[in-house]
Amino acid sequence: MSFRLQPAPPARLNRCQLFGPGSRTALFEKMAKSEADVINIDLEDSVAPDDKDAARKQTIQAIGDIDWGDKTLSVRINGLDTPYWYRDVVDLLEQASERLDLIMIPKVGNASDIYAVDALATAIERAKGRQKRLGFEVIIESAAGISHVEEIAAASPRLQAVSLGAADFAASMGMATTGIGGTQENYYMHREGQKYWSDPWHWAQANIVAACRTHGVLPVDGPFGDFSDKEGFVAQARRSATLGMVGKWAIHPSQIALANEVFSPTEDAVTEAQEILAAMEEAKRSGAGATVYKGRLVDIASIRQAEVIVRQAELIAKK
Repeated sequence: MSFRLQPAPPARLNRCQLFGPGSRTALFEKMAKSEADVINIDLEDSVAPDDKDAARKQTIQAIGDIDWGDKTLSVRINGLDTPYWYRDVVDLLEQASERLDLIMIPKVGNASDIYAVDALATAIERAKGRQKRLGFEVIIESAAGISHVEEIAAASPRLQAVSLGAADFAASMGMATTGIGGTQENYYMHREGQKYWSDPWHWAQANIVAACRTHGVLPVDGPFGDFSDKEGFVAQARRSATLGMVGKWAIHPSQIALANEVFSPTEDAVTEAQEILAAMEEAKRSGAGATVYKGRLVDIASIRQAEVIVRQAELIAKK
């Protein structure tokens, strides 16, 4: 390993991010009482242009008025190619309470996009004397974004998470699909009269995970559009978890429990991780750098894997 060690990502749960439009205030209390780890109030795609100003005001009011518990609270602002984003940032930081944890920046194409928002946020925080520094999360939704994903992941110390936005990403890439996440009907291999469907998002997710892990940022899978297809959602979530992503968006309440289950280690996995750590601790006391656990070799790399599982279980237990 390089002597420049990977920084640790934020120590918080991010198994499920529940989205709701800032224009639908009736949903806010329900979102706050949900089992999602992260709440994202949306000012972007789910809010019509004529409703932008009202949604922003309602969101600012709700940030301070509603009991969000121990959830991470985030607001998705409008894209930097719109006339709305600067007012989103200014009003949120000048008027909203410091209960707000993050803003989500959509359609990020390069590090300069984050720099622009960072500079504005920093100036407002200093001018208003805000004590809590706002964190960022971003969405990769374009060919430019995936091409520059590593510089994006390294762009600001405010950055906590990066998500893949499949729909806009597919459009930017010119992909022949209208699906949002999941396997696609025409993306298959054929052998001996059988079709085998693979994952068209795999390479983009793997790039995001690598960039995030390099720079201490949480990699998160984005939306799965067909909320009536629970099996499809779970399959997509499991692929994402296997690649190293820590959570997934929910665009419908029915997806919350599914995401939480997939991105929570099972009792058996936690027990095994604890036993591996104990076995390696015993090996160290005897001067060995590796040992055998249930017929397989475990070493320093095994410790790192086990520690990830145990830390996640501890965070869930605290919640």
